[in-house]
Amino acid sequence: MRRKGFLILALAAMGLVFSLCVAAYAGETGILMSPSDVAQIAASPDWVVLDCRPKKKYDKEHIQGAITLGDSCRTVLRDGTQRALPAPKIEKILGAAGINNDKHVVVYSDGDLVHASVGYWVMEYMGDKHVHFLDGGIIQWKAEGRPVSSQQTKLAPARFTAHVQKRLIATTPEVLKIARGRLHEQVVDSRTAKEHDGYDVRALRGGYIPHTTVNISHELTFDKATGKLLPLSVLGSQRFFGQLDRNKRTVTYCQTGSRSTLLYIELKLLGFKDVANYDDSWVVYGDHFNPPYPIANEQWMNLEPMQKDMPKMEKEIEKLKKEVEELKKAKEAQ
Repeated sequence: MRRKGFLILALAAMGLVFSLCVAAYAGETGILMSPSDVAQIAASPDWVVLDCRPKKKYDKEHIQGAITLGDSCRTVLRDGTQRALPAPKIEKILGAAGINNDKHVVVYSDGDLVHASVGYWVMEYMGDKHVHFLDGGIIQWKAEGRPVSSQQTKLAPARFTAHVQKRLIATTPEVLKIARGRLHEQVVDSRTAKEHDGYDVRALRGGYIPHTTVNISHELTFDKATGKLLPLSVLGSQRFFGQLDRNKRTVTYCQTGSRSTLLYIELKLLGFKDVANYDDSWVVYGDHFNPPYPIANEQWMNLEPMQKDMPKMEKEIEKLKKEVEELKKAKEAQ
């Protein structure tokens, strides 16, 4: 009886320790997780490991027990213009995947961290308070010899209710106020230096948003080979985010509001109090020309080569039209 009582107490103690470990990961202090952290919670019904990579990569191999939303989080949780989907649609997607508001979700990717960082930001924007990011993703997981699988894991459908956190998204009207000097917030351009300077134009116009505080390319903030973020001591240095005020609202942007979600996470890890992602980003801002939004170091896309190719393109279109008509007639004659 004594042994039985001791065993019960020991099991209870182990359960308490496990619960405390799980609780320790909750909240902003537990944003970043290591493979060993994930291994500890993998069997818990209160946790979900979400593979945010494209489906073909998930099908090939993934962290054992991880689920997928059906494709990259960057694709599934956004519309055709790469804007975050409306809350009702995201509720259905997450619920169908077995994610509810109480479960902790660990997102991960590989050397392309943006798939996971988009998933992280969208879920936080939807009001999920239990989202975590696996540093190093599946690369580190495999490097440590941990189990992977090609078998899809499916959870029972659940109910996810969105509580949109408007403070976590910067809108174009807000950014326009910053650009026109009417609102003084910190702005971080996470595109490459060439995009920022207007040498790499990916919209109708190139350049950067006036009053942008600093340009820090997202690709400089992590190691592609390992999928790991740079140490916080480095990210918090003057070379990166050390020049910014952690108590001031800080807006991140890029081309489509995707790369900027990685900087959103990094700023939160560094203790910035008020961080927002500009989801419209340059694909909206740089393409607007009536009236034109203010742009610093403005460059216009060179449309002359396209205009030269127009006659050739028109001939190709006419040729295709004729081929389609011929196929229709042939089908009707059968």
